[in-house]
Amino acid sequence: MRRAIVMSIAAILFLGFSLRGSAQDLRDTTMAAALDSTLVGKSIFNLLPNVTVHQSQGILSSMNKQIASNSSRKMTGYRVRIFNDNKQNSRGASEAAMARFKGMYPGVAAYRTYSNPFFKVTVGDFRTKSEAMRLLQQVKGSFPSSFIVKETINYPPVNSNF
Repeated sequence: MRRAIVMSIAAILFLGFSLRGSAQDLRDTTMAAALDSTLVGKSIFNLLPNVTVHQSQGILSSMNKQIASNSSRKMTGYRVRIFNDNKQNSRGASEAAMARFKGMYPGVAAYRTYSNPFFKVTVGDFRTKSEAMRLLQQVKGSFPSSFIVKETINYPPVNSNF
């Protein structure tokens, strides 16, 4: 666990120093998401055995409110569209595509929408296009017409498998 903390601190320092470079370098990286996944739901202050942190109750309650509000936040990100059609049987076909996807990938969120005249099934909540590409490569065999879309997504968990 100490090693994970040290690696996270090193990554933060690395990212901080690399901010002096181009912003383009950090636009499509998954490094930050991969590094902090070991700390999901944990307070870093409780993981440091020889460190005592003195802080007011107001700071602690504000931090806990921020953590709780993250689950309901929306952000711009990427999803994989596995179905997009406007034929007469599209409603049933979109339901079937969604059920088939959920059977194949039970841990990945799936969304079925209707935007006149199209029925759409979009899956996943990804911060970066690179994360969405990993899922796209896996579903291409079963859903050959899949493609990546940029849209408003639910705030994705850090410990995502994709």
